[in-house]
Amino acid sequence: MPSLRVGFVGLGNIGKPMALRLAAADGIDLWVYDVVREPVEELEAAGARGAASVAALAARSDVVCVMVRDDDQVRQVADEVGGAPVLVVHSTVAPGTPAGLEALGARVLDAPVSGGPTGAADGSLAIMVGGSEADFETARPALEVLGSKVVHAGPLGAGTRMKLARNLIHFVAFTAVTEAQRLAEAAGLDLVRLGEVVRHTDAITGGPGAIMYRDSTAPIAPDDFWHGVFGHVRALGEKDLTFAIELAEELGVDVPLAREALPRLGKGLGL
Repeated sequence: MPSLRVGFVGLGNIGKPMALRLAAADGIDLWVYDVVREPVEELEAAGARGAASVAALAARSDVVCVMVRDDDQVRQVADEVGGAPVLVVHSTVAPGTPAGLEALGARVLDAPVSGGPTGAADGSLAIMVGGSEADFETARPALEVLGSKVVHAGPLGAGTRMKLARNLIHFVAFTAVTEAQRLAEAAGLDLVRLGEVVRHTDAITGGPGAIMYRDSTAPIAPDDFWHGVFGHVRALGEKDLTFAIELAEELGVDVPLAREALPRLGKGLGL
């Protein structure tokens, strides 16, 4: 079977380890490009070939993977790539950008990643892909080198929408953490030890993803298996949120997310 010709544009903190995995993979013929010369040289030492321009890279590629900073850079790369290779956009872009690239004549997969530099280095990224089945199958061999969870989320744009939903969890949870840290600090607790507990228990329970098994957000029928499960979650959550808010009031700490969560938890669970 002939090698898949892959181009990779953008060799930053996540792009470089992704490209290094492709360089080490069997069945991948890799070309790379970056405006900075040093990471290109590192990839060349790993077996890739450096291209003089994005256009030159695209002319030698079946698939061009892009991991650059923002939408403007993605559009610039797409303009130079043209419409022949499948353009795989790993950058997280605005919801309308993938369709806009397609309207300009590109064959596009929006394929944002989750897992950071560590996941990029060890090939454990989650990759959420939107686009046609044919283009997905063309790019699949490269995607499966880069990630251990590759999900074809749906038509063009679905990968970006899934990544934005995933990251909503991420950053709302980060904000909740800052609220919890303020409460813990006011209560005289060691924040580093609290962090150790959170990471330990989330590794066991799955964190927020532990409730994400239903295929609908509709209300749950009383005879549904999940009604009992989420009823238990609601009871525990409302009890602990109430106690946390009472502690915050006692200590004079503002906890707006906890106050918002208390009346919304049950309804959000479908109860």
